[in-house]
Amino acid sequence: MDFLSFMDEVCSEKNKSITDEIFLLIQSDRELMSKYLRLVEQDGLDKINQDIGREVKKRYGLSNAESRQENPRSTLIKSHQEFQ
Repeated sequence: MDFLSFMDEVCSEKNKSITDEIFLLIQSDRELMSKYLRLVEQDGLDKINQDIGREVKKRYGLSNAESRQENPRSTLIKSHQEFQ
């Protein structure tokens, strides 16, 4: 295996869990969590969570994988789209 193939594999694995990691970051940071809760109160949980997922996809230039993660580590979400 060459280096670029290795990095493709590593990044592919990272992309599958990046949304969960963003939500874990939010829930572990008091200030971010406070801001998140205000947004949820203002616009609703589903909208904010979906907007976060779309923004992660956009900012990292990702594409949807065929699968969803149904058991995320973050308690803020029930599932999330995996990316390629």
